[in-house]
Amino acid sequence: MGRFARSWALVKLCWRVLQQDKELVVFPIVSTIAVLIVTASFVVPGFFTGFWQGIGENGTNVGLWVLIVLFYLVEYLVIIFFNAALVSAAIIRLEGGDPTLGDGLRGAWSHSGAILGYAAIAATVGLILQLLRERAGFAGVIIAALGGMAWNIITFLVVPVLVVEDVGPITAIKRSAALLEKTWGEQIIGSAGIGLVFGLLGLAVGVVGVALGVLIMSAGIVALGIAVIAVAVIAIMVISLLGATLHGIYSAAVYEYAVGGETGAFDRETLAAAFQPRRSRRGS
Repeated sequence: MGRFARSWALVKLCWRVLQQDKELVVFPIVSTIAVLIVTASFVVPGFFTGFWQGIGENGTNVGLWVLIVLFYLVEYLVIIFFNAALVSAAIIRLEGGDPTLGDGLRGAWSHSGAILGYAAIAATVGLILQLLRERAGFAGVIIAALGGMAWNIITFLVVPVLVVEDVGPITAIKRSAALLEKTWGEQIIGSAGIGLVFGLLGLAVGVVGVALGVLIMSAGIVALGIAVIAVAVIAIMVISLLGATLHGIYSAAVYEYAVGGETGAFDRETLAAAFQPRRSRRGS
């Protein structure tokens, strides 16, 4: 089985889990809504109070940096918390259970301290990378892109480690890096495969939907053309949410296999071909 075919097989296996627990998509939905609320809570008050205008006139000050750091921290905390809830529920399913939304939320909440610590670390890294993009020219953009890629690879299994092994954020990062020594090659292909499939699907829906909507509007049926474009936008959002859900399930599956966990939802032969682990003891 080739690498792309193997990635596609893993996407289908993840889809099988999602079919068994369709409610898992609720976690990315709530996460997205929460991120929008957090963003609005930072941006809107500053707009009405004239804070952002003052920044433009007076330059960067301490107050702005405090808000930026706080914004990054809260947004990362929200994203990581609901990702942990998704992974917690997925782990239960992969180990033969029948999870509920409450199980996922309880799993994340029981490790809220470690999640907060990891959010602080991830937010710091994210802020540093953003500063590199904005202030170090073209070289900064390249360094930030490579640094972000490396960070994502190293921390791919941090959330599953946090919710399963009950360790702190630093230990979880080290553990994630150690586990990826077993699985990094095919893990990257599988994760990229999910992103590629859903990215291309979303792009296709967007291009076709917008083109069709514009064509209908040019024919004089404006209301219908707008409706078609709106449906395309909603479809893209649904595709994005499904991709995010499958990515969370995939990270849980990679973790389960890397530590030697037997899963009822995944075909072991396919996973063996994909990940080829050298050792299989949890915590080793």
